[in-house]
Amino acid sequence: MTAIAPKRSMWREISASYAFVERNFNMTKRYWGWEMVWLIYSIANALAITYIGAGTEAISGVKINVPYLVLYLLIGSLVWGYLSMVFHSISEVVAWERWEGTIEYTFMAPISRLTHLIGQTIYSVIYGLMFTCVIFLVVTLFFRLNLAGANLLGALAALAAGSVSFIGFGIMASVLPLLYPERGAQMTHVFEALLLLVSGVYYPVSVLPRWIQSVARVSPATYALESMRAALLDHAGWGALLPNIGLLLAMGLVTIPAGLFIFKRAERYAKRSGRLKRTG
Repeated sequence: MTAIAPKRSMWREISASYAFVERNFNMTKRYWGWEMVWLIYSIANALAITYIGAGTEAISGVKINVPYLVLYLLIGSLVWGYLSMVFHSISEVVAWERWEGTIEYTFMAPISRLTHLIGQTIYSVIYGLMFTCVIFLVVTLFFRLNLAGANLLGALAALAAGSVSFIGFGIMASVLPLLYPERGAQMTHVFEALLLLVSGVYYPVSVLPRWIQSVARVSPATYALESMRAALLDHAGWGALLPNIGLLLAMGLVTIPAGLFIFKRAERYAKRSGRLKRTG
C-alpha cells in the first residue's frame, strides 16, 4: 500500500497539471478573436522589422548583405516573440485567475503550486511554439530565406535552453500581480521591456553602453539569441554552441527554484493580507 500511494499521488499531480493545460487552451478558444488580433499584429510586426533589413541598403545607399541582415532581424523577432510569450503566459498566471474570477478557488484548491505552475508552463511553451511557427510560415511567403548549411538542431537546442531559463524569470515576475493587484500586471511589462532593451534582439549587444552590456549578460535572451544566430547565420557547430546552451540550462536550474521559493513566500503573504481578491 505504501508503494501504491505515492504512485497515485504522482498520477494525481500529473492529471492536475494537464487540467491547467486543457483549461488554458479552452480559454484561448473562448477568446479566439483576441488571439487572432494578436496573431495579425505579431505577423505585421515581424514583417515590418524584417522589411527594415530589406530597405536598409536603399535608405543608406551603402552596399550590404541584405539576405544576412533580413535573417538577422527575423531571428531576433521570432525568438523574442516566442520567449516573451512564454514569459507573459507564466508571469500573468495570477492576472489570468483574477480576470476569470477564479483566483480564490485556484489558490485554495488542494493542489501544490508547483503543479499549477507546471501546467501553466507546458501550455505557454506549446502555445508559444505554435504561434511562432505560424508567424515564420507567413514570413516565408514574403522572403526567400536561405538556411542551407544552418545548424537547425543546434538552433532548436538553444531555443529550448532559453525557454528553461525564461521560465524562471516568468515565475519571479508573476509575484508582482500577486502582491500588487492594481498594477502588478503592468509592472511585468516593465520587466519585459528592460529585457528587450539589453538582450540584443535587433542589434548586437556590443553597440550598447558598457554598463548596459554588463546587464545584458544576466539576460538569458542574450545567450539564446547569440546561439541561434551563430547556428543559423554562421553555421556554428555544437562545440561553439554548447557553452551558451550549458549556461542557459544552469540559469534555469538557479532561476526556477528561486522563482518557486519567492512565489511560495509571496503566496503566503498574499493569503495573510487578503490580496487574493477577484478584481484589482
